[in-house]
Amino acid sequence: MSQVKHFGVFAFKPGIIPAQIDHCFAEMRAMVGRIPGLLDMTHGAYDSPEGLDDGFTHGFIMTFENAAARDTYLPHPEHERVKAIVVPCLERVVVFDFPVLPSFRQTV
Repeated sequence: MSQVKHFGVFAFKPGIIPAQIDHCFAEMRAMVGRIPGLLDMTHGAYDSPEGLDDGFTHGFIMTFENAAARDTYLPHPEHERVKAIVVPCLERVVVFDFPVLPSFRQTV
C-alpha cells in the first residue's frame, strides 16, 4: 500500500492574528503521534514570487502510512477537536489527497 499525502491551503479570516495562526498549526502538528498512521506534518506561509496563491496564505502537508490510516484520521476525535479550533479561523480552505508514487528520476 502506498503512503498518502494530504495537503491543504488556507486563507485566514480578516482579523486573525499571527498568534492564532501559530496556535492552529501547533494543534495540527500535535496530531502526529496521537492519530495512528499519521507519520508527519509540515506547514508554512506562502513564499513564492510566482503569485499563484489565489489569496491562500498558508499551506500544510501531512503524510499517512496508507489510505486506511487517512480514512481513520478523518473522523478521529482528535482531528475533530483540532478542526473545531482551526476551521472557525478560515475564510477558505482546499484539501487534496493523493497516493505517493515511486520516485522518478530522469538520468542524463
